[in-house]
Amino acid sequence: MTKPNILWICTDQQRWDTLGVTGNRHVRTPVLDKLFAEGAWFSQAYCQSPVCTPSRASFLTGRYPRTTRTRQNGQDMPPDEMLVTRLLADNGYTCGLSGKLHISAAHPSVAPVMEPRIKDGYAAFHWSHHPGHYGSAQNWPLNEYNLWLTEKGAEYRADPYRGSKYVKAGPAAADHQTTWCADKAINFIEAHRAGDRPWLFSVNFFDPHHPFDPPPEYLDRYLDRLDEIELPNYRPGELADKPAFQQIDHEGAYGGNAGMPYDEMTDDDHRLVRAAYFAMCDLIDDQVGRMLDALRETGQLENTIVIFMSDHGELLGDHGIYLKGPFFYEPSVHVPLAISWPGHIPARRIDGLVELVDIAPTLLDAAGLEIWPGMQGRSLWPLLTSTENETGVEDVYCEYYNAMPWHRQPHLPFATMLRTPDMKLIVSHGDRRGELYDLKADPDETRNLWDDPGRLAEKCDLLQRLCDRMAFTTDPLPLRRAPW
Repeated sequence: MTKPNILWICTDQQRWDTLGVTGNRHVRTPVLDKLFAEGAWFSQAYCQSPVCTPSRASFLTGRYPRTTRTRQNGQDMPPDEMLVTRLLADNGYTCGLSGKLHISAAHPSVAPVMEPRIKDGYAAFHWSHHPGHYGSAQNWPLNEYNLWLTEKGAEYRADPYRGSKYVKAGPAAADHQTTWCADKAINFIEAHRAGDRPWLFSVNFFDPHHPFDPPPEYLDRYLDRLDEIELPNYRPGELADKPAFQQIDHEGAYGGNAGMPYDEMTDDDHRLVRAAYFAMCDLIDDQVGRMLDALRETGQLENTIVIFMSDHGELLGDHGIYLKGPFFYEPSVHVPLAISWPGHIPARRIDGLVELVDIAPTLLDAAGLEIWPGMQGRSLWPLLTSTENETGVEDVYCEYYNAMPWHRQPHLPFATMLRTPDMKLIVSHGDRRGELYDLKADPDETRNLWDDPGRLAEKCDLLQRLCDRMAFTTDPLPLRRAPW
């Protein structure tokens, strides 16, 4: 068969509920709404870590974070790990990337030129990371977004928006990193219109990751309706029976290192931050539209699988916490996911549970290649191409192993999550505390049932299932070569 092209769009830190199709009445996302409606929309997709590097390492390899040995931001992915992009490149695909990769330590103190690479399969590599002061030429000379701005005679600016402590007025849309990222993808699409070889292009937007710095003209659209934006889902006192890290980050994100002290913020502050986040999502939608237009205009749309997803979510003030950390609330771990291929993947909403670790084997399956034996995810290809009412898995698994450096007390954060269709269990390892939620009765996760004696049997069952999942994520490599 003719191998399909793959346009793989991955945003950074985007919640599942930031599209019109998912019920958000504030955002303007007509392009993505159409993509989700006309493709396979996985309404219950979950990341394997609520933090960038371990999540990205997981979905690029089809392996769980503890297996990739890339469990933390700031770790380098071991060079013997096999990325799905390399497997595709080794089998005839031309692979390219624009934007963020972040499967190795990228801080300028250890990566003074750019993020170090392993054999990732990317022949075209247009790298960028943080758009602000870290992204300057003094820190990362090979940050192509900064070079692009310099060529245009522009510079990255993010001044306080209308005096806000928490929201920035970023570059105009024409100069925004999101636009640059799409430009590089469009150039690649146009250069490969001849169709001599199949291709994969990873579009890795940095947004809507903080800093909250949308183009001011996008944020201005929300000013006359700020009071319509819902306040965060938080009830005072709800963190009292939660692991200590939640109470710490309530006072300031990232253990107090990233600001956003919830109780010091006004209702207007909360609404403006949400508006800025939504505005960044609006810009992403516009840029996805440009890329789809390029596919259409070059005659490649009918032979291109388009994936839209995010690496993890964002709390955005829900439960009294901003950004991310050792937290497994739905806004942190539930992500948008749609896969489209006109004429091949039927349009439907799939409500079964799936994991991002499933993406890599799915891509190999779609390309007619064997699943690499080190992969632990399952291919979704049979589910995608079937019209049967098939379901997802019985539960999804997520883990956090000291993934960011900000939390040191009262102990290092090691936590795991198991979610079933109806329940969620979270274990904070080391302090015998945890969380248990009945998602049917309490979808907003406001009532922790961990210490409820009436739920003891359910908790014990879920703890056993969590132990099983942890055991079953043992690395399948190296393969057994003989009986003994």
